[in-house]
Amino acid sequence: MTTIFFATDIHGSDICWSKFLNAGKFYNADQLILGGDMTGKAVIPFVHQGGKNYRITLLEQVFNTTNDEELQDMVKRVRSRGYYPYMTNPDEIAELENDPDRISGIFLAEVLKVVQEWMDLADKKLEGTDMKLYCCPGNDDMDEVDEIIRASRSVILAEGQVTTLSGHEMIASGWSNRTPWDTHREEDEDQLKVRYEAMTSQLKDPHNAIFNIHVPPHKSNLDEAAELDESLRPKMAGQALKPVGSTALRQSIEEVQPLLGLHGHIHEGRGVSRIGKTLCINPGSMYEQGTLLGTIVRLGKKKVEDYVLTTG
Repeated sequence: MTTIFFATDIHGSDICWSKFLNAGKFYNADQLILGGDMTGKAVIPFVHQGGKNYRITLLEQVFNTTNDEELQDMVKRVRSRGYYPYMTNPDEIAELENDPDRISGIFLAEVLKVVQEWMDLADKKLEGTDMKLYCCPGNDDMDEVDEIIRASRSVILAEGQVTTLSGHEMIASGWSNRTPWDTHREEDEDQLKVRYEAMTSQLKDPHNAIFNIHVPPHKSNLDEAAELDESLRPKMAGQALKPVGSTALRQSIEEVQPLLGLHGHIHEGRGVSRIGKTLCINPGSMYEQGTLLGTIVRLGKKKVEDYVLTTG
């Protein structure tokens, strides 16, 4: 029997990454699988005010630090929420207001710096163990992160590959169907269909396979998200929901009927669903609270022995 721990959408949260690396030992898992969207969404300026004083605006609240201890506590707080602290000064802030390309460059540099730190930490923590960590960047993750992951000694870049986990083949992709935000890895459904077929055609035992696909299947109850108006604001204060998962993925699952589907993308879509004989799971995400949502799945010979959704 194989036990896997799966989590997804940690969006740059240091505390969630640390918890994820410890989850294998904590839950007695044999393998770790991280779904898409591992990187954060924004840089938070730490504006120098002279001496040891910094001013930080986080979630529309202004914080002032006056010594090194307060500064480091604030850095930890920002990174735990999945944002990137950036030390700067009022003059640079004024220059950046009219230089969006430079802002993008700063963001990219901070993202890649943290991804490298995460890979170094994984290599350190998993060294000397039999634990394998499979990673598949999602639609919010820049292409540049792939090279850093690929260079890791302990983290396996699974995108577009068919890999084997103790007798179970796994296909993996972080690409999503189209979103309103035009993110890094999204494409039309017909393109997703080709992407999935390129992997499923290689499966030797399709009914015993794992689909590690970031986006959930359409109308699976794992893909219910707030319906947006023309200004990209939630309708009815977020109470109006609609399915936003991939139709191409649902078709692939219906045709192949793999053993297990592991999904994310829709943070509020936490739950379990069945499409035919396939068990589909979206553990959801609460990364901003520093809470790691996940699932433990125990796989037997050609069947899911049991599973549980976790919160930690």
